[in-house]
Amino acid sequence: MSLLLARLRATMHESYRFIVLVGNVPYGAFTEASLPVVEFEMEEVKEGGLNTYPHKLPGRRKAATVSLKNGIGGLLLLKWYISNMTEDFERKNVTIVLKTGFIFPTMTWHVEDAFPSKWAGPQLKSGENSVAIQTLDFTCGDITIVPSPLLL
Repeated sequence: MSLLLARLRATMHESYRFIVLVGNVPYGAFTEASLPVVEFEMEEVKEGGLNTYPHKLPGRRKAATVSLKNGIGGLLLLKWYISNMTEDFERKNVTIVLKTGFIFPTMTWHVEDAFPSKWAGPQLKSGENSVAIQTLDFTCGDITIVPSPLLL
């Protein structure tokens, strides 16, 4: 694993601070990650005799999605997406690590039972001097957020 991570660090620019690991194997580095909104459905309960407000009780957690943009080294993620479309569907555990430069993890998100649900290719325009950006979305299972021990 350390050899793969060292190779990834050697080929990526410092602005790529989100490292994505699938099953503890580094799959890519990204400049932007839209992390999931963890939100609960709320059930409204009206109590007889209480006319000023209804009670709100938490229900199930809403489905969450992680979106990764401008990836380099994301070929393994794309292969996983394509194999889910054409072969056996496979959910995996995904870890997203926000790094300060290349050294210290600032925050870590562990996503269980994730699967790639959408890939958007780059908009290629020959007349513009812009970076080709691809987007990969994951549908999430259980999400655990772990702050760095340096922040505690």
